[in-house]
Amino acid sequence: LPAAVLLKDMKLMDVKLGQLPSWLAMRDFTPGGIVGAFRRGHDRYYNKYINVKKGGLGGISMLLAGYVVISYIWSYSHL
Repeated sequence: LPAAVLLKDMKLMDVKLGQLPSWLAMRDFTPGGIVGAFRRGHDRYYNKYINVKKGGLGGISMLLAGYVVISYIWSYSHL
């Protein structure tokens, strides 16, 4: 049997819909918490797609696609 995981330690994908409000209430929405979340996301992305022994085009193409979408949104302000 897997050990019980506390709600605050669960990932968003593992949270049930009924648990979502209480899970969100436990998040840290201070500026430091938000910066930490972005840093963890960047580290996860970097280690998964960029910092690999045998790399491919996956990480770089995702980065380029994101840049294209952001440039398109910035160019067309009516979106």
